[in-house]
Amino acid sequence: MDSPAKRVIKKMAGKGLSLGSVESLTGGLFASTICEVPGASKVFKGALVTYDNSEKVHLADVLEESIESYGVVSEQVAEEMALGGVRNLFVDVCVSFTGNAGPTAEVGSAKVGDVYMAIAFGGDRVYRYALHFKGPRNLIRQQCVDKALEELDALL
Repeated sequence: MDSPAKRVIKKMAGKGLSLGSVESLTGGLFASTICEVPGASKVFKGALVTYDNSEKVHLADVLEESIESYGVVSEQVAEEMALGGVRNLFVDVCVSFTGNAGPTAEVGSAKVGDVYMAIAFGGDRVYRYALHFKGPRNLIRQQCVDKALEELDALL
């Protein structure tokens, strides 16, 4: 049986689509998971790891106003990250992740396990997801990647 990453790559290759990612809390785990699959280069073009807010602004075109108004862990920022990835990575589809993988949360900030993910298909369709995962830090990160692959598989 094919892994979720392999299924996504096969479907995207069959449709002639390219893929990229803009990652914060996942720190490149999505890109790494995709690149474990032989033939990933047929669809995967690259990733931006924008862990710091300034990198989200400078590399992924996230508006500083969005971070100030909505918070860095928000649907708005996830959407802007995904759309910025489509533009700056020159891909058809881009997945983005922003959230708090823990182990702690600052007062007034996102709770540990709060995650926002977006999947942009060009500039016209963006799917946004407000998620909450439980577990230790790296399990939360893995759950993000698993959910993105599940959603991509379903959308393709």
